[in-house]
Amino acid sequence: MTLLDHDLDPGPSTALVVRTLQPLVRAEARAEAPAAGVEPADLEQSVWVRLLERPAAAGPPADAARWVRDTVRAEARRGRRTVRRERPYAGTEPVAGPADCPERAALGAAERRALRSAMARLPGRCPRLLEALLDPGDPTYREIAGELGMSQGSLGPVRSRCLGCLRRMLAAEVVAPSVRGRER
Repeated sequence: MTLLDHDLDPGPSTALVVRTLQPLVRAEARAEAPAAGVEPADLEQSVWVRLLERPAAAGPPADAARWVRDTVRAEARRGRRTVRRERPYAGTEPVAGPADCPERAALGAAERRALRSAMARLPGRCPRLLEALLDPGDPTYREIAGELGMSQGSLGPVRSRCLGCLRRMLAAEVVAPSVRGRER
């Protein structure tokens, strides 16, 4: 069995090669990484992967120092190309919404129907108040108070009571999640 056998047997010859080449690989990676725009540890790791990917029949490189330098530089070039092509996420790209996933859209519609149904069963002014708060036109408290014939100062406390009632109603209807792991 050779050092570069595909079984990756960590025998004494593998440990010897790693101990022998590690300082050179580390030094070359640290020297090339800043110019490539990659982390030295990532560059070092990709060199070790390349060494292990060599066919078993090829055996270890004849001129190990030259092979390490060439491989580090090749991986650094690959890293530079990757850095040039990849762009960090700036948050300006559109995020996948419910329309992009039919399952998510169906679950969202079911949740909205359940919420509207529970809101309709609330007592007193709560259904109208919560409907006004959820209006897509985003009305102000002054507009909501005028529409409902309430004082603007009472909207907050009434809203809190309505949401508490809705929370208790939905908690009674929703099945509690199953316990995972061992019960204590």
